[in-house]
Formats: sequence, C-alpha cells, structure tokens
Amino acid sequence: MNQRILVTPRSLTQEPHPHVERMRERGFEIVYSTAGAMPSEQELIDLVPGCVGWLAGVEPVTPKIIEAAAALKVISRNGVGVDNLPVDMLKERGVKVMVAEGANSMGVAELTIGLIFSALRFIPHSDAGIKAGGWPRHRGAEIHGRTVGIIGCGAIGREVARMVIALGACVIAFDPARPNLDLPSNAFSYAEVDGIVAEADILSLHCPLPRDGSTFLDRARIHAAKKSQVLVNTARARLVDEEALIEALDAGQIGCYATDVFEQEPPASLLLATHARVIATSHIGGFTVESVDRATRIAADNLLSALSS
Repeated sequence: MNQRILVTPRSLTQEPHPHVERMRERGFEIVYSTAGAMPSEQELIDLVPGCVGWLAGVEPVTPKIIEAAAALKVISRNGVGVDNLPVDMLKERGVKVMVAEGANSMGVAELTIGLIFSALRFIPHSDAGIKAGGWPRHRGAEIHGRTVGIIGCGAIGREVARMVIALGACVIAFDPARPNLDLPSNAFSYAEVDGIVAEADILSLHCPLPRDGSTFLDRARIHAAKKSQVLVNTARARLVDEEALIEALDAGQIGCYATDVFEQEPPASLLLATHARVIATSHIGGFTVESVDRATRIAADNLLSALSS
C-alpha cells in the first residue's frame, strides 16, 4: 500500500496541481481535503491517520489533530508562516516542519502596493459608488513624497520597500536584524517601532507575531499613530488590536485599514470588515498563478526530500 500524503491548501484542493500530482509518480497516495474549503478540525482528524506527509496551508492545526497523526513524519507549508501549527508538539513528536521560503513574496508585495493605492485614491469607494448609480469624487493623495513605515524586512518587506522607493516614497523600517537591503540611503533608513508608528503616513506590516504572544500594534501604539495614517496588514490579523483599531478608525486616527488577513477566515463578525474606512481582501496575497506554482513546487520538493531521507 502506497504511503499517503495529505493536501489541504484551498488553492490546491480546488483542482489538481501538477507539482502535487507528480508525487504519485514517486509512489505516494494523495489525499485531498474538501475542494476549495478550509478543512475543519474534525475533517483533519478523519483524514490525517496513516499520512506520512502533509502539504499544509493556513488551516488551524490543533493538538487533537496531531494526536491522530501517528504516522506523520513531515509537514510542508506552501508558505512561510507556522503560526497555525503546534510547533512545540510537532518537535516533541519528531515531525519535521518545512516552509516554502520566499515563494509568495512577490505576490504579497504586489498586493500590498495595490492596497496602498486603493486606500490613497479611494478606489473601492469610487467603484462601489458608481455601481450604485452615483458619481463619488474623493480627493486622494499620492504615494510620491510620502513616508512609508515597514515593519519586517524579510522577503516581502524588502520587496515592498524597493517598490515604494521606486514610486518616490521614503521608507523608515524596523527589523531586529537590520539586513542590508542595498537601497539608497537618502530614501531608506532603519528606526525604532514607536518612532515609525508616529511618523509614517503609510504603515505596512510584514512581521511574525511577537514571541511573547503580545499584540504588536496595541492600543497605545494605535492611538499614537500619525493622524489619518493608512495601515496595511498582509501579514497576520493578531498583530493588531482589533477593538482599539475600530476605535481609531471611528475617530479618524487611522484613516484607512487595508487588510488581507482576519483572525477567523471568513470572519465570523463583519464589524471590522464592513467598516467604511476598511478595505478587505480574502487572503489573496499569495494567490497568484506564479506564487501558487512556486509555493507548490517548493512544498512538494520539500516533502519528497524529507520522505526520501
């Protein structure tokens, strides 16, 4: 009987992907979760027994699921985040965790730029207004000459920095490693988080969650933000205190919140998503033809490498 590999990312269950299907040629049986849907805990508990490998997406993986995965040797993410995995438990059980480093960076960076332009030029509002029979005209702003704060200068953050500098903006960034991004010194500099929050016209998040479990943009930081700041989050919903954010949006302290991520997807509460100052997309940052292909190839290669060693 062939060894089984579980495949659960929504982008891969909707229709078979060549990089997934080629694993059959190596003698593996491919087990898919429900097509195009986020698998539930119970579905994963039902599917994971007997699987030696798992090509995983962003679905929450609970300890109960791992308890049912007695044969599991490796989880290969089709992205870089592992916040949805019980990493300590997996380590204790000897289950290897692998990521598709850099695969989604261009897709997420380009969506970030799209969200920035959408916020500055009120594109969603204009589109909705015209479709409703109106002719809305909001005076927008140009990115040229603006100060863009970037939190996290990994593969995505550095690409966003490169793009906005090319558009004529200046970047102030925070990253604990302060990598050399080879960007012009007259347009790029590192600073501390609180200073960036207070100075940036546009603030874009590209960082992991704090290791201590705290909220990165808490109430104090949100209310210390530059007046009418555009806040972009294509990273993780829990980076931002949602209750404090809604208060800041109501007061105009945050001019717009443009996000691709929610704590629960789809969101159970639409209080934030339907706010007049919010632009929301449905976790599509890495959902491009190119990003899906890169991420799937890397994730499949990682699985084959781990399971053949």
